[in-house]
Amino acid sequence: DLRDREEEHSMMPPSKAVCFSFCGSPILKRSSDITKSPLTKSEQLLRIDDHDFSMRPGFGGPAIPVGVDVQVESLDSISEVDMDFTMTLYLRHYWKDERLSFPSTNNLSMTFDGRLVKKIWVPDMFFVHSKRSFIHDTTTDNVMLRVQPDGKLSPAGAEALHPFVSRVTVTAMCNMDFSRFPLDTQTCSLEIESYAYTEDDLMLYWKKGNDSLKTDERISLSQFLIQEFHTTTKLAFYSSTGWYNRLYINFTLRRHIFFFLLQTYFPATLMVMLSWVSFWIDRRAVPARVPLGITTVLTMSTIITGVNASMPRVSYIKAVDIYLWVSFVFVFLSVLEYAAVNYLTTVQERKERKLREKVSCSCGLAQPRAVMLDGSYSDGEVNDLSGYVPENGEKPDRMMVQLTLASERGSPQRKSQRGSYVSMRIDTHAIDKYSRIIFPAAYILFNLIYWSIFS
Repeated sequence: DLRDREEEHSMMPPSKAVCFSFCGSPILKRSSDITKSPLTKSEQLLRIDDHDFSMRPGFGGPAIPVGVDVQVESLDSISEVDMDFTMTLYLRHYWKDERLSFPSTNNLSMTFDGRLVKKIWVPDMFFVHSKRSFIHDTTTDNVMLRVQPDGKLSPAGAEALHPFVSRVTVTAMCNMDFSRFPLDTQTCSLEIESYAYTEDDLMLYWKKGNDSLKTDERISLSQFLIQEFHTTTKLAFYSSTGWYNRLYINFTLRRHIFFFLLQTYFPATLMVMLSWVSFWIDRRAVPARVPLGITTVLTMSTIITGVNASMPRVSYIKAVDIYLWVSFVFVFLSVLEYAAVNYLTTVQERKERKLREKVSCSCGLAQPRAVMLDGSYSDGEVNDLSGYVPENGEKPDRMMVQLTLASERGSPQRKSQRGSYVSMRIDTHAIDKYSRIIFPAAYILFNLIYWSIFS
């Protein structure tokens, strides 16, 4: 019959042959039947309606083992003020549920998205001490489930395909110690635990030990250097429910110091060095030395306020506080040093003024000129000029000093007063001279001790 139809088809006109081929062909009828047949639902394939997935697999028996591995995608902002960090990761679970099975002749696994995950049992994992966390949902929920024919949830050979994978961003607490800030090293941890099932029902473990944690090589932070990632496992006890398995993702961060050297340490050091400039300015230049000291003190106060504004209000002293407050003390002492020099100079000039008034009254000279007692006249000069009467053009103040020294020559009390006046002037000059050496030496010694302890 087929040969007869082929012969008839070859003898027909082209238009009728085309109509015969596309209108009465059994192939066309078979194709239309396939498109009209309903597709098999995944729920029917996995027989989800035949089981109660509200309970864990093997309920009443031993604890179900659930393997976990994590791939860290990014480590985002680390806040010292809030004491937390933000991490984005791929969280993967491995477990076996014999209730999930389907017939397969080639032993191929099947992959499902988040719509099926809501209908079956999955481990109730949560992040301990987390402040905020969410599963990404762009463009759909970033959740994937892969099931093998025997019901074991496991990867199908490729590293990118995993049983139950969710892309999560979590912000968790990190208890930081700022006693060595900014020369500190912080250790933070992200803790994973089952919310409802104790160790008698669910046993969490790292699937490949420390190799269960993978990190992206491109992860970098602006203020920290990531030194180490590692995993640990511990038991957590709650008095109301019991013991739970808890998995830890630990990472160690070391703070970069260069930023704080530029923004904090160098400006503070320069302000201290600037305060030393006043030691080389004449002690009578009050408008020059006083504003310089006040400016350095106010600048140090601004630096201290700026550093503390970006830090939490801790009750202990930080390393940066020690450096800034010691620098502030050095700047403040430079102001006090000039106050001491100015006071001693004022006392000395007051005593010299009284001495000149006394000499003027005893010699009967009107309006004596101000002189500085420097002790440069010898006793021989005084004896030679004791009977000298000034002529026109001679300076009476030189004679006053000589007459005063001559009168003090025979009096022990006046000799002691003369020595005190001279020593007073020498001390006021010596304070600035000694400060030029003592202040820099003490500050250099402090820096050596500070950096040897905290670096």
